[in-house]
Amino acid sequence: MRKGSLKVKKSKEEKNNFEGKKIAVLIPCYNESKTIEKVVKDYKEVLPEADIYVYDNNSSDHTDEIAKKAGAIVKYEYRQGKGNVIRTMFRDIDADCYLMIDGDDTYPKENAREMCELVLNGKADMVIGDRLSSTYFTENKRPFHNFGNKIVRLLINKIFKNNIKDIMTGYRAFSYDFVKGFPVLSKGFEIETEMTIHAVDKNYKLVEIPVTYRDRPEGSESKLNTYSDGFKVLKTIATLFKEYRPSLFFNIIAFVFFILGIIIGLPAYIGYFQTGLVEKFPSLIVSCFAIMIALQLCITGIILQVIIKKQKQNYELYLNLMKNKLK
Repeated sequence: MRKGSLKVKKSKEEKNNFEGKKIAVLIPCYNESKTIEKVVKDYKEVLPEADIYVYDNNSSDHTDEIAKKAGAIVKYEYRQGKGNVIRTMFRDIDADCYLMIDGDDTYPKENAREMCELVLNGKADMVIGDRLSSTYFTENKRPFHNFGNKIVRLLINKIFKNNIKDIMTGYRAFSYDFVKGFPVLSKGFEIETEMTIHAVDKNYKLVEIPVTYRDRPEGSESKLNTYSDGFKVLKTIATLFKEYRPSLFFNIIAFVFFILGIIIGLPAYIGYFQTGLVEKFPSLIVSCFAIMIALQLCITGIILQVIIKKQKQNYELYLNLMKNKLK
């Protein structure tokens, strides 16, 4: 009896959490005709109160028609790239909770309600569906994708001092504050990396839950190019490293120039202390230039870090203003 009463109590609490709340399921799609019907129906089943949005990104295989028949609200984004689709989704749709999934049927529907509940309870601004702690490495048949995920995770956690287990997952839930306060800059698959770094930098509440991952069904092809998109992700990390942590970024480069300057000028310095004469003027000049560049880079990093801190303060004020308007 006690166990039964606990279950009833939990279901009532769950119902109250979702009652009167608007939930939007966001599905960016490009040529997912093989799987989109199942994905839409699965999430309508587990989240019957949610609006299912499919944003078609120039599909040529009738993905949009299949999604409409399955009961989704279909909209279009004609600028190619996942980042462009998510930018439009976040601008167009107002909701209390957003659940983002891919249209390739690789993520389990069973975690959807839990992820939304964490957001609606105020426990998270972003819930990350962590594939890498579950079945990803056994299910994914593309070894370079597995290697790339590990590299990206290592770089971001080291640079931004965090311990996020899955940086590039496409299965996430967001709060209204995060969605409306996130400036989308990426155009393609590097969008997941960008939103993760933004959430860490702006101190949003992050929760990770392990989710099972299954590889794409036969006949469904990945749109992610291992090499070109992998390079874009690494480039995005470098760019965001420079923009979010400029002091460390420029100090690393400054240190390299400083060491280079010392090494090049060392023979001239040694000769001067031994003989009192400077015989290797070209080496000394190059050395001085390298050390001057190092000093300028160091000062640049300090100035930019002060600007970044001011921007963070302004961002917090912006969030406060946005919340006051909603009240």
